Amino acid sequence: MGHAVPAGSGPDAGPARLLRLFEGHRLTPTQRRIAHCMVRRAADAPFLSSVELAELAGVSQPSVTRFAVALGFDGYPALRKHLRDLTPAPAPSGGAHNEYQQAVQEEIENLRQLAAQLADTGPVIRAGGLLAGSRPLPVLGLRAASAQARGFAYFARKVHPDVRLLDEGGTMLADRIDAAVRAGATALLCFALPRHPREVAEALEYARGAGLTVVTVADSAFAPVARHSDLLLPAAVGTGLAFDTACAPMLLGRVLLEAMCDALPDAQARLEEFDTRAAARGLFLD
Repeated sequence: MGHAVPAGSGPDAGPARLLRLFEGHRLTPTQRRIAHCMVRRAADAPFLSSVELAELAGVSQPSVTRFAVALGFDGYPALRKHLRDLTPAPAPSGGAHNEYQQAVQEEIENLRQLAAQLADTGPVIRAGGLLAGSRPLPVLGLRAASAQARGFAYFARKVHPDVRLLDEGGTMLADRIDAAVRAGATALLCFALPRHPREVAEALEYARGAGLTVVTVADSAFAPVARHSDLLLPAAVGTGLAFDTACAPMLLGRVLLEAMCDALPDAQARLEEFDTRAAARGLFLD
């Protein structure tokens, strides 16, 4: 069995190289989990044994072997050699980090991956145009992702005339999507983070069925909501602490806000109007 076509190299060669390697392959849910793990650990992936990768992904060692074969390799050693041939050995550590420092270092790496991803501005610019053109604009985020959705909606309301926050699940969620569609909505922005609630996927499927274009910020291109999204923008979460950290998804949300402002011709006028009213009311201390 032949090897897969070699991917490129460069400053974004880690996550981007892996994503290109996985493109065009029909992976099982278990294999997507392995792929997700490798993207999150892109710097380490070429140097992990099959046992180590299986433990990190929470799957069996034979599953890792089947994953490599599904990608067109003779087995996992061939996949690892392919990645090593494209990746320089990691530099020696400058010193051990405690668990708190390590969590911060992981988030720094997530932000580096996001910066490399944003070298291609096309997806973000497209998303900004979709969000700017939707009147109203529903913004969905449940459970762990509710904070990201609320933060985006708070700032978006300063420049967008009608932003509708959907941060509570239940039977009313579909009704609120229907109301947005009746009012003229054409797109929906979703923040989807682990652990992915079933009702988020159900809401996105419902929204697409109602005619909305779904833009999703998720922790991975292999997230369970990917197949329910028209445009998915990945931003990894940190997993080094008891609860996931979401610096990269938050920053990607702000980048989307910037792209949306660029697509709204009256965004600057709305901001200046808000500042004038805030000054008149003495709203802020500085």
